[in-house]
Amino acid sequence: MVKKKLIQARKAKYTQENMAKILHMTQSQYQRREKGDIKISDEEWERIAKALDTNVENIKEEDPNVHINNYDNNSGNYSASNNYFHNIPDYILENQQEYINLLKKEIQDLKEEIKRLKSE
Repeated sequence: MVKKKLIQARKAKYTQENMAKILHMTQSQYQRREKGDIKISDEEWERIAKALDTNVENIKEEDPNVHINNYDNNSGNYSASNNYFHNIPDYILENQQEYINLLKKEIQDLKEEIKRLKSE
């Protein structure tokens, strides 16, 4: 179910791309929420309302037919467990990748040092 109240409120202030950036997700992820393909969590409703400077009640529309698919990997059966997905800002991922690269270099240097010491 398309979230008409949300779309109307969002269009008054932002593009989908701007809104997605505010919520730390891709435009595609945000669009699927507006279209009703992905359920909007209560936490996301709060963040969206804050970004739009309104109350959740003014924008929230429930769709009882939208489900989050939680499948148990072993049996393929529906699981009632709650899965939470969080978007990590790119700068954090870049920082972590730099650290990983630094550690890889340090490991390589240590391996070379061990090799050098064994050959002495």
